[in-house]
Amino acid sequence: MSHTAHIRSHRKPRRSASTLAVRAGVAGGVLSTLAVAGASGSANAAEPVTQTLELPTLTADLAAQAAQSADATEQAAANYQLQAERDAAAAKAAKKAEADLAEAKKKAAEAKKKAEEEARKEAAARASRTAERTTLSASADAGTGTVLGDSGTGTGAGTSTDTGTSTATGSAAAVVSFVRAQVGKAYVSGATGPSAYDCSGLVQTAFKQINVSLPRVSQDQSTAGTQVSLSNLQPGDILYWGSAGSAYHVGVYVGGGMFVGAQNPSTGVVERPLSYDPPTGAVRVL
Repeated sequence: MSHTAHIRSHRKPRRSASTLAVRAGVAGGVLSTLAVAGASGSANAAEPVTQTLELPTLTADLAAQAAQSADATEQAAANYQLQAERDAAAAKAAKKAEADLAEAKKKAAEAKKKAEEEARKEAAARASRTAERTTLSASADAGTGTVLGDSGTGTGAGTSTDTGTSTATGSAAAVVSFVRAQVGKAYVSGATGPSAYDCSGLVQTAFKQINVSLPRVSQDQSTAGTQVSLSNLQPGDILYWGSAGSAYHVGVYVGGGMFVGAQNPSTGVVERPLSYDPPTGAVRVL
């Protein structure tokens, strides 16, 4: 027998089929466990991926909200600007309206003042004429200012102490004679004779008899000649009431403190004393 027959072989012994099967089963179980664990780990690892996938959706919503907020802010700013522009326009319009109102009030006040002044002047002239009518009526009732005859005697109570005779000569005498001849005729505005006159129509027609041309209205007749003092009157002088250049009435001085004029529709052409309604001034044409 060989001396090596009892020495163990260094080669591994062959495993039996059952042993291999067991080991294969164990390995399979391990692999299955690993597979399950891997699957579980994969499943657990997938959760963060799912959360990461949701982030874009959340970011898009926030962007949309931010955009809406920006739009709302822009719209609010635009509304504020529009309101500010409207307020500024309204303030400007109110300021202009206030200025226009102040200007209108100023013009209205000026117009009112002018109208009042004109009304005052008209009232003064009307009052003067009314007083004139009243005095003339009273004088007529009392026989004052009756035209005297050639004898120089009066024909009624209260007649003037003046003899009534005119010292006028020449052209002045012709003027005096003419106006006295018109006493008793009617007063008609704008009339120049022969049956009716107004104040300046009588004066113009009287001087026309001696070929002296005078302006038609009393305003112009009051400046047609040389201004003379009322204390130095001569027959034929033109008397005027009101300011020179803006007189509202005229007559003819006939001497003896008397004048003849076409007074108003109530009295017509009359002869009256200067004291009845003292004239403002006089002009001398002859």
